[in-house]
Amino acid sequence: MRRRAERWESGACFPAVYLPALCLALTAVANPARAEHLRGAIATTTLKPTPVVETRDAADNPDSPDISGKRSELRSLEETITVSAESRRKIETEIETLRADRAKFNAALVDAVQRVGVLEKRVEDVSAKLEASVRSEQALVKSLASRRALIGEVLLVLQRMGRKPPPALLAKPEDILESIRAAMLLGSVLPQMRAEVETLKTDLSDLIALRGRIEAERTSLIAELEHLKEERVRLSALVETRQKALMLAQSALDFEAERARNLASKATSLKELVARMESEVEAAKRAAEAARRADAERAAADAAMSLDSRAKALAAPFKDPARLAPAVAFADLKGRLALPSAGSIVKRFGASDGQGATEKGVSIAARENAIVAAPCDGWVVFAGRYRSYGQLLIINAGGGYYVTLAGMDQISVAVGQFVLAGEPVANMGGGAVRTAAAIAIGAKQPILYVEFRKDGTSIDPGPWWAKPELQKVGG
Repeated sequence: MRRRAERWESGACFPAVYLPALCLALTAVANPARAEHLRGAIATTTLKPTPVVETRDAADNPDSPDISGKRSELRSLEETITVSAESRRKIETEIETLRADRAKFNAALVDAVQRVGVLEKRVEDVSAKLEASVRSEQALVKSLASRRALIGEVLLVLQRMGRKPPPALLAKPEDILESIRAAMLLGSVLPQMRAEVETLKTDLSDLIALRGRIEAERTSLIAELEHLKEERVRLSALVETRQKALMLAQSALDFEAERARNLASKATSLKELVARMESEVEAAKRAAEAARRADAERAAADAAMSLDSRAKALAAPFKDPARLAPAVAFADLKGRLALPSAGSIVKRFGASDGQGATEKGVSIAARENAIVAAPCDGWVVFAGRYRSYGQLLIINAGGGYYVTLAGMDQISVAVGQFVLAGEPVANMGGGAVRTAAAIAIGAKQPILYVEFRKDGTSIDPGPWWAKPELQKVGG
């Protein structure tokens, strides 16, 4: 017995398989009336051992090896989830049906982006809950580890009481005095131990419940990841179909892409890059002409439109999925645009850039491999690598407005292409791309940089973003 108690004090890990029994025993000591109630709860709970020595610092350090290991485990889990062949066939059949109807195809693209965004947010929320639960579990285990000596003493007392039951007083009257002395001694010790025992009992009960919650959250996360994987497969197939059609329609695409790369290597600013693209690259030139023509046609239509009709158009600027030009001027879309990717803004327009100047755009901390959608309708002016921006996408939104997106891993649209608000245009990588924005923040996760320009000058994009509850784009 003494050796067993010394083993608890020497730093051996707390065997979690004993938790239910110990919890019940402590309840019986601290509050006998609740012991039977707890017995039923413990009977339905299964625990896995959690060695204290592996989690000693995890509760205090969010970047501890144990927490990092959990994150790696989740990433590996996401990578191993596959979509069945039957689901893939259904997706291919669905897309083949949509190809003939441009409006339905565009609507499917935008809807797929929105579904992926919703699922990514749900995965992020469940992952955060799971990580918080793991931290709470580690804090409880650490607390129990600090009280090994007390747990050892309680177990020792309970074992002795179990092996040496009270004597039969009527059969052996000579044991009465010994029993009275033992009862008096136990009565003086119990009040001193009661507070500590109650705390231990509460912690053990919490740990049992917490591990049940962790298992439920893990199951929920796996289900959400499976749905997300299937939606990403559908979205990838839609994007691939769109780009194949575009490649067939633009036989000179490779030549123009090479021309764009040459211009990007020579242009010293975004303003110069846009100007040279729209004057020297045929696809960008056609896009600029289309934007000017659309501005003129919309201005004429607005002039002939009644106030009521104009109000209806402004209320649903993205309603028609078959549109070939923006239905509403970019300047009239304030408070209507969704962020290009789900995430939080970590640097805002006008904030210090750490080098004596101010930020010309906003930086969004995005989820790994997140989809990037066009925040507005417009024509692609540039798509490719440019200086410290990394992968850069510039969209001509009309009226002298340009939207710049940077920091992506891959771009899935081409110069001259008209894109709808909410349509997928790129995706983020598995980690922070080494762009100027990401380096300035010191980010470990993907950072999407967004910049709005009017007539070549950076402007604050803040007024254009919709409130979080309104960030949905109708395709």
